Amino acid sequence: MEIHLNGEDRTIPDALTVMGLVRHLDLEPGWVVVERNLEALDRALWDSVPLASGDQIELVRFMGGG
Repeated sequence: MEIHLNGEDRTIPDALTVMGLVRHLDLEPGWVVVERNLEALDRALWDSVPLASGDQIELVRFMGGG
């Protein structure tokens, strides 16, 4: 399936949820914010929100430091 991820077209496996995408990308869910089609998603919904071809996904990863 094709999605638009952080400004780039990307092919991902079919039938992924938002959480599935985060895991597919080897990201730590607690350190990521997800926006799907210009709408920020509550982390509690990630397992139940399926991705669809053409979705625009923005992932922001928090980094520690000082």
